[in-house]
Amino acid sequence: MNAAAPDQPRLLTTRMVEKVWGRGNLPAPFAAPDGTKIGEIWFEPPAELPSLLAKYLFTSEKLSVQVHPSATQARDGEDGKEECWLVLDADEDARLAIGFQEDVSAEAMRAAALDGSIEDLLEWHAVKAGDFFHLKPGTVHAIGPGLALVEIQQNSDTTFRLYDYGRPRELHLDRAIEVAKGCPFAPENRSHIALGSSCLIDGEHFRLDRIVGQPDEGTAAQYEAPLLVMPLGGTVTIGDLTLAAGECAYAPSIRAAEFTRAETTLLVKPN
Repeated sequence: MNAAAPDQPRLLTTRMVEKVWGRGNLPAPFAAPDGTKIGEIWFEPPAELPSLLAKYLFTSEKLSVQVHPSATQARDGEDGKEECWLVLDADEDARLAIGFQEDVSAEAMRAAALDGSIEDLLEWHAVKAGDFFHLKPGTVHAIGPGLALVEIQQNSDTTFRLYDYGRPRELHLDRAIEVAKGCPFAPENRSHIALGSSCLIDGEHFRLDRIVGQPDEGTAAQYEAPLLVMPLGGTVTIGDLTLAAGECAYAPSIRAAEFTRAETTLLVKPN
């Protein structure tokens, strides 16, 4: 956690996380240390907003088939997790697996996870830059190779793996089957972001807006309280900070931020 004085704008600490499915060549402004494969770049949550985690994901291989519980499904030592993905860049054949092609029983899901055929039961969505997906708890999912994403999520590391392509990592079949929804992904939870600003999520746990240029007054009114500011292009000034793409900052209110040189910016707050 950052040690700065409360209610002061500040950059969040960046943490690079190596993953077997990560990349050695990251898009600007990031650079992976020599000999590493960076899969995730985290922005450490500030003490004022401990429930939110913002990060970038970069993939060269498939991620595990996994699922997260809701707050009501979580047991002691677990946390619920709702998340969303904004696709920043995608290879021509890039895919995201979200939900099943048709309804699947718990027994069929378990058998498919054990023999590896669960990949064939999932719905693999072709994606391109600007696609947005809202993954509610219980949604079975996997990320394919060739993608750069922003992920906004509840700050939870509770993940239950159903299948991991033979990698030597623990699976969590019993818990995964208990919390998983064996159904297709709801179309209303997918969108393509067109030109202009829009609210991407205003849900149970957090609100996320994508702003082009200056936020309008209606959007600004939603962010009078503490928030995260994450430029994707251009710069945002918050007090003495000048925030650029690849960075994320805590702000006590959107009124502390200046968007004169902003291009595209993500705003996030807990609900």
